[in-house]
Amino acid sequence: MAHWLYKSEPFKWSWEMQVAAGAKGTHWDGVRNHLAKQQLLAMKLGDRGFFYHSNEGKEIVGIVEVIKEAYPDPSDPKGIFVMVNLKAVTALKNPVSLAAVKTEPRLAEMALMKFSRLSVQPVTDAEWDIVLEMAGGTR
Repeated sequence: MAHWLYKSEPFKWSWEMQVAAGAKGTHWDGVRNHLAKQQLLAMKLGDRGFFYHSNEGKEIVGIVEVIKEAYPDPSDPKGIFVMVNLKAVTALKNPVSLAAVKTEPRLAEMALMKFSRLSVQPVTDAEWDIVLEMAGGTR
């Protein structure tokens, strides 16, 4: 199983909205970056990812799961980009702020540090475990 990080501006799509979507989940659309598209195409059913509030909050708040693999994004008029479907799995006990990630030397190579503008990012198994440790686990 691979791990990912999904960034969303909470005023557009928040963790609370993702949770409210329930087990049926929702599509993760609107990605318009070719590197992020490649990440979406690599996702498999059951892969998990961190849900990150960008701009406001700037923190990892929960865990989502891929429930439908990549398919064409109908909001893309050129038909180039794809989307996946995600469902909320659980909230983190304590959100992990961007500031905390930046001060953790073991996360210095995390994509969140190197490709801060990328909306969908890979997370290594080691990074996944470190962030969960920093969060005190899940609820």
